[in-house]
Amino acid sequence: MLFKKVTLIGVGLLGGSLGLALRRRRLAAVVTGCVRRAVGIDECLGVGAVDEATLDLEAAVRGADLVVLCTPIGQMAQLAARFGPALKPGALVTDVGSVKGTVVREVEPLVASAGGLFLGSHPMAGAEKTGVGAARADLYEGAVCVITPTGHSDNGARDKIEAFWRALGSRILVLSPEQHDDLVSRSSHLVQVVAAQLVNYVLGPDRPPEQRLLCAGGFRDATRIASGSPEMWRDIALANRRSLARALDELTVELHAARRLIEDGNQEALASFFARAKLRRDAWIDSNTSPE
Repeated sequence: MLFKKVTLIGVGLLGGSLGLALRRRRLAAVVTGCVRRAVGIDECLGVGAVDEATLDLEAAVRGADLVVLCTPIGQMAQLAARFGPALKPGALVTDVGSVKGTVVREVEPLVASAGGLFLGSHPMAGAEKTGVGAARADLYEGAVCVITPTGHSDNGARDKIEAFWRALGSRILVLSPEQHDDLVSRSSHLVQVVAAQLVNYVLGPDRPPEQRLLCAGGFRDATRIASGSPEMWRDIALANRRSLARALDELTVELHAARRLIEDGNQEALASFFARAKLRRDAWIDSNTSPE
């Protein structure tokens, strides 16, 4: 058992999956959930994501050895400021946010001033479904979890946070907050914007009714993540706006290049374009599914 008490602030898909995994693996004596609505108490208790749940933020945090922020990133700093007075001296605080630069800059000093130790985390796991009803105990198994220490990070806290994610079955990757945000702007945030825009473009109200009938498996697969939380993705896009805008500019250049190949009827170059993408994706899939 790693901790006596772990508090999850936000018990949706990510927080709920954490709670289920913590309880299944017996990594905490008590898992406490802090939720925004009274109905959320019954929901997270009903699926077994937590041992106890409350609307009272300070009560949830009081006595916790580890606090995990599982809310949209735009809420994290204000929540950290609010629970600070209840934080146990030396308590660990981490998060599951998809942007690390702003979260680390804002939350790290707040936690430090309250006597706690903060280290940013980002497990590369999720789904288009939201809410604790979509939570899975195996969500983090095999996933890469990025941790983002800074010059202010405590080595002991880092060791414990790494041990926490490893105990959940995750693989650790250490990056600076800036490196993390640059890389995920292309592999995650750009993909979300493209999926959302593709849906808005193809399924817009000005399209004929037959358009929807011709959207089959390929469209469904390419746009699955567009069903994700609008609030969460709004916050992510704004928090990582510089890196994301740069990625969008770079992709626009690449799309224009592909358009020229099509307009020119360049068969050889088009074949190479599709073959290159297939080889790269197949190699990526193989590297992620091969036994370690």
